[in-house]
Amino acid sequence: MPTHRRAALVALAGAVLALGVPALAAPAQAASTDLYVSPAGDDHADGSARHPVRTLQRARDLVRARAGDLTSDLTVHLASGTYRQVGPLVLDAHDSGTNGHRVIWQGTGTTVVSGGRQVVGWHQVPGRKGLWSAPAPQGLTDTRQLYVDGVRAQRARGAVPVQLTQTATGYTASSDTIAHWKHPADAEFVYTGGEALWNVERNGLGQWTEPRCRIASAEGTTITMAQPCWDNSNKRVEFPDIPGRTVSMVGPGHLTNNGKASYVENAYELLDQPGEWYLDRSAHRVYYLPRKGENLDRADVEAAAAEKLVDGRGTADAPVHDVAFRGIQFSYATWLTPNSAEGFSEIQAGYTVTGDKGWATQGLCQYVEGGTCPFASWTKMPGNLTFEHGQRIEFADDVFAHLGAAGLDLGTGTKDASVRGSIFTDISGNGLEIGGVDGRTPASGVQVTDNHLYGLPREFHGGVAVLNGYTQDDTIAHNQIDHVGYSAISMGWGGWPDKIGDPATPNPSHGNTVRDNLISDYMQMLDDGGGIYTQGLTGTSMTDGEKVTGNVVHGQWGLGKSVYTDNGCTYETVDGNVLYDASYANVASRHTDYRDGLGNNDPTLVKDNWWEEGTADGDNKGLVTTGNKIMASPSDVPPEILADAGLEPAYRSLLDRRIGARSVPEAPSRVGTGTAGPDALYVTFNPAFADGGSPVRSYTARAYDTTGRQVGRQSVPAADFERTALVRIGQLPAAGGPFTVTVTASNDVGAGAPSLASLPLAPTTATTLPGAPTSPKLRTAPTAATLAWTPPTATGDAKITAYRITVSDGRAPMDVTGRDVLVTQPSAKGMFRVIGDLKPATSYTVTVAAVTAAGTGPAVTVTATTRP
Repeated sequence: MPTHRRAALVALAGAVLALGVPALAAPAQAASTDLYVSPAGDDHADGSARHPVRTLQRARDLVRARAGDLTSDLTVHLASGTYRQVGPLVLDAHDSGTNGHRVIWQGTGTTVVSGGRQVVGWHQVPGRKGLWSAPAPQGLTDTRQLYVDGVRAQRARGAVPVQLTQTATGYTASSDTIAHWKHPADAEFVYTGGEALWNVERNGLGQWTEPRCRIASAEGTTITMAQPCWDNSNKRVEFPDIPGRTVSMVGPGHLTNNGKASYVENAYELLDQPGEWYLDRSAHRVYYLPRKGENLDRADVEAAAAEKLVDGRGTADAPVHDVAFRGIQFSYATWLTPNSAEGFSEIQAGYTVTGDKGWATQGLCQYVEGGTCPFASWTKMPGNLTFEHGQRIEFADDVFAHLGAAGLDLGTGTKDASVRGSIFTDISGNGLEIGGVDGRTPASGVQVTDNHLYGLPREFHGGVAVLNGYTQDDTIAHNQIDHVGYSAISMGWGGWPDKIGDPATPNPSHGNTVRDNLISDYMQMLDDGGGIYTQGLTGTSMTDGEKVTGNVVHGQWGLGKSVYTDNGCTYETVDGNVLYDASYANVASRHTDYRDGLGNNDPTLVKDNWWEEGTADGDNKGLVTTGNKIMASPSDVPPEILADAGLEPAYRSLLDRRIGARSVPEAPSRVGTGTAGPDALYVTFNPAFADGGSPVRSYTARAYDTTGRQVGRQSVPAADFERTALVRIGQLPAAGGPFTVTVTASNDVGAGAPSLASLPLAPTTATTLPGAPTSPKLRTAPTAATLAWTPPTATGDAKITAYRITVSDGRAPMDVTGRDVLVTQPSAKGMFRVIGDLKPATSYTVTVAAVTAAGTGPAVTVTATTRP
């Protein structure tokens, strides 16, 4: 895996640091216009440099008294330290700047606005080796997050300890084990989506989702699930004449795989791995298993308590405006709705179905009697910082980290806001949200530039780094987004009716631009997404439709596309991007535009990109492809194009900043196995995208027999795993199977906790070779060609682990490995690889054959001539 660079805030001027120290006098002019706040201040003070106030709320009240008629910017200087918030800093129109001047909340770079409660008084638990306990902080009744020295701990989790048979209200269990837990109603079933491959199962409500529902009660073998989460996840309305097609037209109507949960979380009985914790709400105690090297006698342990840190409550008639936040870290806020009976019944990108009859009405508009409008309007994940009807709101040089919902939500009616030079990391869900999908006033003129977003989402894994709903004239530019679990940038909404031949749903979006971003190592947990993902109408014409230009997108893990033009995506221009290392496609998909009744495609222009896909120029009924160039490697791309993507020079110091203490990586996910011979297994898994502030160096897979005894072990460098997507464990006992496998990730700090175990599998002797790949094509350029093919229709008695390509010029055969080799098989998706170093105007014959544990199967052949 490429080295994960860590971010650093651009240094603030030394004068600002000095002004944040209460003992120092401010310049004479500033003394009359500025306010000062310090954690050691006094709310009865006057807010001067020598007599700072203590709380943000008191500072706001003083701002309100002064802000009515500003003659210059009013700066609220926040000294270094932690400002603990029981509730949010609430701002409305009265807290705005005036006369063209702003109210600036200025931190020092080490100013932390925290919603956390410190957990102290730790003691070892008698009879439980390694387990520690402390009283819950005063006032903490519930939370979903705990942090130790700025490192997120994992809520206790494990495999579901019983077999479950789904019922109308929950499950019948194979035994009463869960009923004997201390607090069964605290436990939460998690349903992880993703593609089904090898023996990795697809659960959830689509490959892109990870819904969560709490247990309501467990009595004997009867498990009743909390409502409305259960019905909202299992009763989604389907068209009576289209079996399996939900009226929402996104995802299945019920939990897949017979409602099987991927794992269970939040039970005392599941505490068994270092880094896990549990809050016993009735006993008012916190339990934690420390990681190696952690000392709870001196560690800063924070339980996230507040659900909002800043709440900008503007209205259409009275917006909050001209307010800036600079040099501040926002941390330790939670989100408690998923703990409730509402749960987290996900649709996509953190949007959920909510309410007692949400499944029957929410966002179903014209397709269901009583359906609410507009179509595809669901409940958006809240932000731990939120603005509605905010104008000229600015966030600069800030850090959004250790947060339990979305980081920052610039919602309905946001206008001319900016988010610049900031870091978003270690956030449970979406990083930054803009606008919404509820048909209300769209956000407009939002500038998101030169930010680093990485290592998220940590909990609600269907979240994205930047979620942009119905918006106008937004610009998302020069950001670096890396190591994210699903899509990096998600644009638009509501285009799904084309699935049943209806026109895309109208929406107010237009004029949005996504340009010059550097996106890598994305979709590292879930599937069917993209580096830049768009749905629905993006404008009224190609002129004001969405522009995706100058981005460099690479390092995709899950099945999807570099630039994904999904259902109803209309009037999008994809121009001048560098797109490589994708699983399935660089730019896709083609959809019919049902507005004109002529069978045309959604108007889309794909031009002048550097890519590996190699699709020929053409106009496919409005889908225009022209001037794109096949690249064999990044060295084929003009260096100035690569250099211009991502953070601009003044902001590249962001990449050096470490947030929180260095720690071991989080555990890999979705571990699967396949046979590698009579005594060996291949292991694949999703990599650890939260690396603990130190790059993952290696992975170790361990095999266990049915008694739990370790019988095999193999470590591989992370770079090798990225290339092959496989680890081979050999010399397993011939009669000891089936075996389960766990995987740990290691960095310079040490080895992390093991993953959840794979499903059991016994090695077998593979003797039947796979068939030949199908539909080969050779798409040529002067000095390179893209070989495209689809998997064999028959793979024999083992899974495909590679493809072997030979070229008629006598070069050594090329073995194609990687995640796309594995993930394209179950869905028969196409594959491609670029062959470089070819001669212009020359005929080449290329063969490709599938490789399994049984050997190399028959090849399929294609011949083409490179362009002059």
